[in-house]
Amino acid sequence: MKFTHDVIVIGGGAAGLTAAGGCALFGLKAVLIEGHKMGGECLNNGCVPSKALITAAKRAAEARVATRHGVTLAEPQVDWRGVMAHVHQAIADIEHHDSVETFEEMGVEVILGWAKVTGKHSVEVDGRTLRAPRIVIATGSKPAVPPIEGLGDVPYLTNENLFDLAEQPDHLVIIGGGVIGMEMAQAFRRLGSEVTVVNPAPLMSRDDPDSVAVVRAVMEKEGVRFVDGKVGKVEAAVTAHIELSDGGSETVDGSHLLVAVGRKPNATGFGLEDVGVKIGRNGIETDQRRRTSVKSIYAIGDCRDGPRLTHVSGYEGSNVALEIVTGLPTKVDYTALPWVTFTEPEVAQIGLTEKDARAKHGDKVSVVRQEFAENERATAEGSTSGHMKMVLKGKKVLGVSVVGKNAGELLLPFTQTITGKSSTFALGSAIISYPTRSEISKAAAFAAWEPTVFGSLPKKYAALVAKLRRAFN
Repeated sequence: MKFTHDVIVIGGGAAGLTAAGGCALFGLKAVLIEGHKMGGECLNNGCVPSKALITAAKRAAEARVATRHGVTLAEPQVDWRGVMAHVHQAIADIEHHDSVETFEEMGVEVILGWAKVTGKHSVEVDGRTLRAPRIVIATGSKPAVPPIEGLGDVPYLTNENLFDLAEQPDHLVIIGGGVIGMEMAQAFRRLGSEVTVVNPAPLMSRDDPDSVAVVRAVMEKEGVRFVDGKVGKVEAAVTAHIELSDGGSETVDGSHLLVAVGRKPNATGFGLEDVGVKIGRNGIETDQRRRTSVKSIYAIGDCRDGPRLTHVSGYEGSNVALEIVTGLPTKVDYTALPWVTFTEPEVAQIGLTEKDARAKHGDKVSVVRQEFAENERATAEGSTSGHMKMVLKGKKVLGVSVVGKNAGELLLPFTQTITGKSSTFALGSAIISYPTRSEISKAAAFAAWEPTVFGSLPKKYAALVAKLRRAFN
């Protein structure tokens, strides 16, 4: 077969951009096909706009505490158009990183159009047939929509249209207490909207419950209302009929409805089934190398069955690019997978939670806990809410859960300790600049070694040294 390219990448989000750009930078002839907007979900209606909105909301929240640290601020005046302008300016300021021009400069051929896979080495787009030894599917995901009676008759929001709101909601009803639901609940409440979150399961169920409890308490104090139950029916204007977890019922009237119950893969409509690629309930099925059932076709990022996070997409994109360039297999390793929910306080997790670790290792698990109330930088800032939990098996770190101000910034050293590239002893003996919140990481690591360092054997040794010193000096 005569090939037109070395690799064909379908999808211009974090996964596809990394894969195509990586291959091109090594000199391969790469083509990237995008059917909608370059940058994918993260840039256009995910990470970037949500964090911009959260930043505006944080500014309003700070001003609402009239006097703090001896400084008095005026009551905030929220200009919704100004907030939305800030959100869209953030997108505009970042989008050049993901633009057609940027990737063409790298050597990638970019085609804006809808791709169809027609064979294990061929793709059709805009009347052209492209052929390559390797095809990479990186088509991302879309909001999941639950089967709620009446939902189709209501102009509900998802993250895809939330950031185009011309007017601020008076009362935002959110279905779903995961990352998107919690981040947006706090942001809209801080900007002045009434907010009700309805969730049938524990909030942020994949995170440590102790961390989630801290965030829930803060958000409730700020005025977010949580309803434990599921929405059984929705009527216009927006009326949500809720079946409560305790068996009762409740009706909530809102001005806007946000559906935030998770994501579903964009895996169909690309001809994959016709060429033998297996697609399961949670996305395209792959092996650890992210090869599909057709070994010349890879699937990376949100479209495949696996964790759906922007940094995971980038990681898989670089892995697949390296494998295609070198011909050597690269396997994904999520032993030290981090994620952060950008509420205030933030909730950050890496590796196993305490619950998951105990389910896997039983009573071999121990937990070291450090409070931000004992961290001197947190005390000086007057922001001591939260803690760090280090989950251990012996001295090996299995996972770390953090809740507190800028908690996500504290995960980096644990990417090394969990994978064995560093140790808790090394972290516990490191010199950390003072005063910083990262001192809590050193404190937790040192606490893991404290019984050993100050145990009976070291004490006996210290006593012997002291005795010899007295005798010979």
